[in-house]
Parts: sequence; C-alpha cells; structure tokens
Amino acid sequence: MAEVTYTVTGMTCEHCVRAVTEEVGKIDGVTEVSVDLPSGAVTVTGSQEPGLADVRAAVEEAGYELTAA
Repeated sequence: MAEVTYTVTGMTCEHCVRAVTEEVGKIDGVTEVSVDLPSGAVTVTGSQEPGLADVRAAVEEAGYELTAA
C-alpha cells in the first residue's frame, strides 16, 4: 500500500470535501481518500502511488487546485 499527501487550495466546505474525495477516488488503484478541510491536506491511499498528473487532473475536475505534493 502507498500513501501520499497533497495540498489542495480552494476548499471551503463539506461540499468541497465530497467533490475532491469523489473525483480522486475514481483514480485506478485508489482505495481511500482522506481530506482535512482546515489544512487542505488530501491523503490518498492505494495499491500503488497514484501519478501526480492523475491526482492533479482529478482535483481540477472537482474545481480546485493542487498546490503541493
């Protein structure tokens, strides 16, 4: 299992958390997505480390910006 934490900006409410969780959760191999709203930390767990480009695309699809990995 691999776990990576990213920083996402623009999230302000639980709707934001759900949107990011849903989109990132669609990435192949991802088994869990945990979002800490106050810090903007998004922890992704999966069978292998997801590609940065895949995570960035999922976050952007949800309407937010990935600022750090």
